[in-house]
Amino acid sequence: MPTRSNESVEGFDTKTFLKQLTERPGVYRMFDTSGEVLYVGKARNLKKRVASYFRKSGLAPKTEALVGKINHIEVTITGSETEALLLEQNLIKSLRPPYNILLRDDKSYPYIYLSAHDNYPSLTFRRGRTRKGQGTWFGPFPSSGAVKESLNILQKVFRIRSCNESYFRNRTRPCLQFQINRCTAPCVGFISPEDYQQDIRHAAMFLEGKNPAIINDLMNEMEKASSELQFEKAAQYRDQVNHLRHVQEQQSMEGEGGDADVIAIAQDAGVVCIVVIIVRGGRVLGTKDYFPRYSIEQTEPELLSAFMGQFYFGGNTQREMPRDVIVPGPVDEQDLMAAALTESAGRDTRVRQNVRGERRRWLELAMTNARQTLLTHLASKETVYRRLLALRDLLELPETPKRMECFDISHSHGEHTVASCVVFDENGPLKSDYRLYNIEGEIAGDDYGAMRQVLTRRYRRMVSDDGKRPDLVFIDGGKGQLNIAREVFESLEISDIPLIGVAKGVTRRAGMEQLIDALTDRVFRVPADSPGLHLIQHIRDESHRFAITGHRKGRDKKRRQSTLEGIEGVGAKRRRELIRYFGGLQEIKKAGVDEMTKVKGISKSLAESIYAALHNE
Repeated sequence: MPTRSNESVEGFDTKTFLKQLTERPGVYRMFDTSGEVLYVGKARNLKKRVASYFRKSGLAPKTEALVGKINHIEVTITGSETEALLLEQNLIKSLRPPYNILLRDDKSYPYIYLSAHDNYPSLTFRRGRTRKGQGTWFGPFPSSGAVKESLNILQKVFRIRSCNESYFRNRTRPCLQFQINRCTAPCVGFISPEDYQQDIRHAAMFLEGKNPAIINDLMNEMEKASSELQFEKAAQYRDQVNHLRHVQEQQSMEGEGGDADVIAIAQDAGVVCIVVIIVRGGRVLGTKDYFPRYSIEQTEPELLSAFMGQFYFGGNTQREMPRDVIVPGPVDEQDLMAAALTESAGRDTRVRQNVRGERRRWLELAMTNARQTLLTHLASKETVYRRLLALRDLLELPETPKRMECFDISHSHGEHTVASCVVFDENGPLKSDYRLYNIEGEIAGDDYGAMRQVLTRRYRRMVSDDGKRPDLVFIDGGKGQLNIAREVFESLEISDIPLIGVAKGVTRRAGMEQLIDALTDRVFRVPADSPGLHLIQHIRDESHRFAITGHRKGRDKKRRQSTLEGIEGVGAKRRRELIRYFGGLQEIKKAGVDEMTKVKGISKSLAESIYAALHNE
């Protein structure tokens, strides 16, 4: 039964609303002042769940933004948590609230359909499984490309027809498929029903992942045909065996049996990529990637739960439920999700995260695909161009920036300070123009001094040599680092390049960044779903990654190099003698000049030089 409060946003009477709210399971819908749905959620206990949005502290900033827009809330009581989950996904699908995670691709999975023709059935592509066809369904496949690939193999190896019934009935001569050896022309009786049915049986076994059994059958048929001196027929069986063996080599993921959906997630620069690998009969049929839209702050377990709800229950047609859903980590309300999957499938369906053997390989494959797909998406020209336009509008620039540079400082307690300069253009990261600067002569841990040095070195060369000129410069840091950058630009008389500081904000979480304009000193926050902010995050994160990588390499190299190597007169032999005598560098540093002279080959003057070098005298 819907419950509603008509208070305004400022005067939303939460106490009265929550006081009369039930503790039973159900679904709640949050509305703004215009009556549009902001968010749909489910709850085991409606009163506790809805009350959690209105606590005085501890809310994420994005959730606070949602709560600030609420005008009224409606709830629907359900008989169980599972019913609440299913209703929630149906409402998300139909209402598409802006603060819920939404999947852009709601098409049903493709299948291969084996028709019910008595003598000469066909194998065809079908989108979505229906009850109208009386034949056999194989799948689901993750994409239409995976179906076409399988059909292509079947036509090459078994020459099964793929035409529709009307076309088949009205043929009077073989079509082009017969001419290119992709069909045995059953439409004009070029193959007997018995032989065709044998090809159909083998094609079905192939789709069920039973390649070894098919090969064994074909080997027996080949030997039989050969013994009967039917060499042409034996050669056909031989070619089929060779084709299948080649396919089997390509399907390196075949192993354990079982049906599973393997789900992996990757996040970066404000974008989430989720990859689903479909496994049926122990065979990996392919992958499908999704980039769901989300507008409130969610942890990875919450994102996985929201995605699975939309994926399995939010589509126009219900997905085929696997035996196992394999995930990389915990899923929010995992038991509830497993119960809903089990109820929908009519049999036990498990949500598993700690897997071994072949299933572990599937999960690792999915995680690798998710990371790589996300990187490809972020680097794609379309994505970068769209973000560049959004960045231009966000910063109110007169033109779309064609070259952007970002600087970051990295060190460990002042040890081996380095600065990175990364460059982005219209195509994304321009790694050939990345530069790493070793900072020298600065006080340990002096980030301001390091920033001053790297900017001076970079832009003094640009001014004097007329080098490459950026359209926009980002500084990874707050007002302090930005003020240093402004001073450097003023000293070099650079006034036409915008300077933007990227500060992490109070919570230091992704999406909560503060941007500082050096020209106006304006500090502003950007909506977390802004494509312009996502580009800034990508540039900043890449600068940070490049600085840390360079720092670690330089630090490790320095630590591997003995301090004694830079001392004049101390070669490899004398270094060995010193280390052999004292046992290590720390003991050498503790030793005095007189103690060092006891080492073979070390004179007093050389000992004094070693002592001075080790103590920076």
